[in-house]
Amino acid sequence: MNLTPIDDIDSDAIQIYNRFRDNAFRADNSFVADSPKVVNLLLEAPIVIKSILATQEYYDTHEALISHQDIEYLFVAPKAMMHRIVGHKIHHNVMMHGIRPDETALSDLDDHIVMLDEISSTQNMGSIARSAAAIGIHSYLVPSHGPHPYSRRALRVSMGYVSKLKIHVYSDILTTLEYLKIMGYTIFAAEVTLQSVPLAHVRVPPKWVLLMGHEGAGLSCEILDACDVLVQIEMMPGIKSFNVGVAASIMMYQFKARTSACDVMHIPAIGNP
Repeated sequence: MNLTPIDDIDSDAIQIYNRFRDNAFRADNSFVADSPKVVNLLLEAPIVIKSILATQEYYDTHEALISHQDIEYLFVAPKAMMHRIVGHKIHHNVMMHGIRPDETALSDLDDHIVMLDEISSTQNMGSIARSAAAIGIHSYLVPSHGPHPYSRRALRVSMGYVSKLKIHVYSDILTTLEYLKIMGYTIFAAEVTLQSVPLAHVRVPPKWVLLMGHEGAGLSCEILDACDVLVQIEMMPGIKSFNVGVAASIMMYQFKARTSACDVMHIPAIGNP
């Protein structure tokens, strides 16, 4: 490995690690990832990596993983200097500057999609991505006006597993929902209403989209009207809702399991009981 020691923390080559903040993507779609688990997983993904900033200990430990990669700069610095570069104390010993992979076209997404509307928390964005990857739902549909799955915190919360998902960023939700219907998807909206079908009673078709709303406001009436089925998780009296990340995980697992069961038994699936 050809390591480049850092002797000037103001060097332009490393300013990405100081100035970069969530949602501040550069024209070239840069992202910054941190922590060994996240960086190491991304090293195995088909992602362009511009540089790594790490301690000598990190490079010594992971030389076999790094050596076969085509990375322009491998910056090495003591952890104390990394603190100065980043501008605050960090608890890990590696950061990565990469380029987000190209978006997947809407028509190339899989038959099972988790879709977000108005999610404001990068933590929830990352949590849902991690659950989707674990459950086997590989298509992630997110709005252009919210946090991106490759934002720094979302990447960390997802443990880097967002790299295993097909991602499409949409601009207009109603237009996108209409297009998905034309392609044969059934749109399920996660919302607590008098018309909502309990999750235990939902039968899941082969092609579906699970739409999750804003953490506080949920989904608007206009969006709910554009969906095929409203679904809610049964809860004990006096409990109003789950965290959106928890709710998405429960629903994704149930939808995936029931889709597989219908495929095996060749049972026609419908949205309502």
